[in-house]
Amino acid sequence: MNQNPSVTINASRLLERFLRYVRIDTAADPTSDEYPSTQKQRTLARLLEQELVAMSISDAHMDENALVWGTVPATNGGDTPAVALVAHIDTSPEAPSANVTPQVIEAYAGGDISLPSGIEISFSDTPELASMIGKTLVTTDGTTLLGGDDKAGIAIIMELAETLIENPHLQHGDVRLLFTCDEEIGHGTDKIDLEKLSATVAYTVDGGGAGDIDVETFSADGATVRFTGNNIHPAIAKDVMLNAVRAAADFVAELPRDDMTPETTSDRQGFIHPNAIHGGVGEATVELILRSFDSKDLDGYADIVRAAAETAAKKTPGVKADVKIYRQYRNLREGLEKLPQAVEFAEQAFKNLGRPCSREIVRGGTDGSQLTEKGLPTPNLSSGQHNIHSVREFACLDEMVEATEYLVELLALWSTQRS
Repeated sequence: MNQNPSVTINASRLLERFLRYVRIDTAADPTSDEYPSTQKQRTLARLLEQELVAMSISDAHMDENALVWGTVPATNGGDTPAVALVAHIDTSPEAPSANVTPQVIEAYAGGDISLPSGIEISFSDTPELASMIGKTLVTTDGTTLLGGDDKAGIAIIMELAETLIENPHLQHGDVRLLFTCDEEIGHGTDKIDLEKLSATVAYTVDGGGAGDIDVETFSADGATVRFTGNNIHPAIAKDVMLNAVRAAADFVAELPRDDMTPETTSDRQGFIHPNAIHGGVGEATVELILRSFDSKDLDGYADIVRAAAETAAKKTPGVKADVKIYRQYRNLREGLEKLPQAVEFAEQAFKNLGRPCSREIVRGGTDGSQLTEKGLPTPNLSSGQHNIHSVREFACLDEMVEATEYLVELLALWSTQRS
């Protein structure tokens, strides 16, 4: 049974929030050495701070790193675990993000969705659309991503906060609100002070669709392979030039192609993915990501990278190869085992609402992966996102409303526990 009396989520206000947030360009920059990697992330962070203050959240603030913090105080006396809700401000740099022009489709009638740019969201290629007939969808004009990853999560958490403040009869402990930067480039938790957050459990609201509880992610390492050659004018290059570009190309060609790639794997299969190459004759660098659900596999993937680099360097005698492997995050499952209630309560909240749910694995990572590894168990929850990182991205308002209702119930469950 529901732990809280029913409450109606203000869907119109939630939609207005979401449309307001997605119009702000917050793309991260993987080449930046600053934090956050783009100053435009501060624009949305400052707006969120102002909106939290307007809600009467007394400790709302944006810190020097553009992280936004706040607390909805407990209504149950406070002797219960504090729950943190986390979403990220930045959007992916993998698709255009400037001048987002959201399109609202009310009572979706089914079939392909034609966007102003001339492209379509195909009904046959997007099976989840079959369950969305009659619902409200938000797309872009087809020239940019939407930014539902993770502005859907931000809008849900912000609407939840205002709903809780407006309905003090709803039972919950202290609810910590945290909006992070640079999640899309692997730095979402770099500046989080867990003592300051002071939570027993956290949930990232950063998942696709509805009803999913993400309990496993990839374990992840990154790799940088740098080839150093010798550049000289091509007119006098004979027996002198050492072309690092050729070595880099040979290196990529040495890597697995018919398996162990994103293009050839699914489900629990891992991969080695060269995702960027830059440089010139004198020096060329290849960036890679290594992914597996079993952390032990990553050492073997690193050996494959090193062997491919050595082979490539030998094909251009004199070129030097330098391989650096660095840790990124580890499988969410490994840390969640320390607090089983994090997932058990997440499932129970769905059951209390009479809604289906499923434990899922993520072929990627979330802020929750790193937070869990640092000692704060953090499953990931659905937020109505679809086709993320794409100009065909869309969000479902009805799923966002359901996610907000769900969080009310989840917080009520935690409010029955003693700290």
